[in-house]
Amino acid sequence: MRLRFTVNGQPHEADDVWEGESLLYVLRERLGLPGSKNACEQGECGSCTVYLDGVPVCACLVAAGQAEGREVRTVEGLADGERLDPVQEAFVEAGAVQCGFCTPGLLVQTHDLLARRPRPSDAEIREALAGNLCRCTGYEKIMDAVRLAAQRTAEART
Repeated sequence: MRLRFTVNGQPHEADDVWEGESLLYVLRERLGLPGSKNACEQGECGSCTVYLDGVPVCACLVAAGQAEGREVRTVEGLADGERLDPVQEAFVEAGAVQCGFCTPGLLVQTHDLLARRPRPSDAEIREALAGNLCRCTGYEKIMDAVRLAAQRTAEART
């Protein structure tokens, strides 16, 4: 089947998409967007999290055909050209990026959290990121990054 959808604001087509192909596979292998990671293929780790029509989803669990006519935003789409999103900047500055495998999903989830709750409590941060697993950082640097991103986002709005 031919898949037509919008990715990071740009229209895309993918031909010969197999019915059982995941959105993650299409993004990485057919469109050359390697940001979302393929780790568990079961929706357990969160490393493949993308926005689908503005809602975070595990791209490994979404059949590619479900994206027909819809809008996808990946971790690559958070940046504005060469300028990183404040969430991305905060993760780099706080040292929350270790091996980088979990980072794309954490960035998308944090971006979504701060859009909904500009000043989240630590409990709200933990709840929002509960579906994202990290084996390197011990989560404290991730928490620091989310707090920093929240502070900077709030300052930018005032």
